[in-house]
Amino acid sequence: MARVVVDVMLKPEILDPQGQAVQRALPRLGFDGIADVRQGKRFELEVEGPVDDAALARIHEMAETFLANTVIEDFAVKVEETAEPAK
Repeated sequence: MARVVVDVMLKPEILDPQGQAVQRALPRLGFDGIADVRQGKRFELEVEGPVDDAALARIHEMAETFLANTVIEDFAVKVEETAEPAK
């Protein structure tokens, strides 16, 4: 099995109220020097079988049609690690 990660983030031109709230709170909590905060989503997919070009294309299609709202969000697909099956 392999783990494929889909990271979804708001496009840069889209306002991010949750990221702005975190950014405003950081200095009050003693965390200075953070210029910007953007909030996003991370999906970890455990994939059966090999993660070949066809599997990655299918995951890309899944991200584009279901996991991300491509009008306001960008996404990135990457293979994070290969896990050995449990014995």
